[in-house]
Amino acid sequence: MAIDGNAVRSVDRAAALLLALGESQGEAGVTELARRLGLHKSTASRLLATLERRGLVEQDDESGKYRLGLVVIRLAERAERTLDLRGLAMPELKRLARMTGESVSLAVLDRDSALTIACADGRSLNEVGDWTRRSTPLHGVAVGKVLMAAMPERDVLLIVRAGLAAHAERTLIALEPLLEELARVRRRGYAASFGEFEATLNEVAARVFDARGSVIAAVAVSGGALRVAPRTIPELAAAVREVATAISARLGGVAT
Repeated sequence: MAIDGNAVRSVDRAAALLLALGESQGEAGVTELARRLGLHKSTASRLLATLERRGLVEQDDESGKYRLGLVVIRLAERAERTLDLRGLAMPELKRLARMTGESVSLAVLDRDSALTIACADGRSLNEVGDWTRRSTPLHGVAVGKVLMAAMPERDVLLIVRAGLAAHAERTLIALEPLLEELARVRRRGYAASFGEFEATLNEVAARVFDARGSVIAAVAVSGGALRVAPRTIPELAAAVREVATAISARLGGVAT
């Protein structure tokens, strides 16, 4: 079947308009969109009218500006429900394991714990073991700190007031030191733990974002204290953040 070049061009322009609206802060006018995409104003207006009829965009009655329509939101929700976080992340987890030689994991928030949903082994001795489907306390591991740092402070306070167990000598169980640590995690974009859950294991973790900009998971590199040592943290943190960014991109998010 022959492909109509004009039809393809129109579809491409309509898609570009949707993407431009998605990147706009709330709403955008026809003139602004046309200028941004290099279109004639009449062309942009005609395409927007077609998208509006399909519910893909909406026009504000007062300002005349456009925003994404409810149909796009519903489609995004359906796409998000079908995303397999573990499947999307696994190639990047394996890449990180090859890069660092250490054990790599992906964890999500499960009430007041960090639930590991995927693991990948590096070439180094695996002191960590397979933590898949294992829950760990948020305050004791780097992935937990990443997830906790993204929580509202009131939720953090509720967890602390319920009581924090000291799993090792260095576990953070006091409120003020923990809040200071979470502030550092937010500022740096990664977390580290040194023998805070198991005395001989250290960990570096970074956050994974979804399309809404919310932290939905944490990626970590874990290993023995002699290898994952303070001197290696800058290099490992850079590698973990790179992979977390790649996973975020697969989910339609942008890591910050």
